Amino acid sequence: MKKQSKRKTRTSDQMRPEYDFSKGVRGKHAARYASGTNVVVLAPDVASQFRTADDVNETLRAVARLMQRRRGRGKHQTA
Repeated sequence: MKKQSKRKTRTSDQMRPEYDFSKGVRGKHAARYASGTNVVVLAPDVASQFRTADDVNETLRAVARLMQRRRGRGKHQTA
């Protein structure tokens, strides 16, 4: 015997009256949100190591600092 869910299913595709988006503007904030944002798709194995954007950014900043130090050190060496 299959258990029925206690949750009622809605038979209508209508939105509730309190959710009135009739005066909404599509994409109103999209440009501002996208400015300064660069979307990068991570490979699945990499994404599994970095759960959040903050994790990725923190790690990339650390790598960038290491690269900067290495570049700086190379300038002072003579051939």
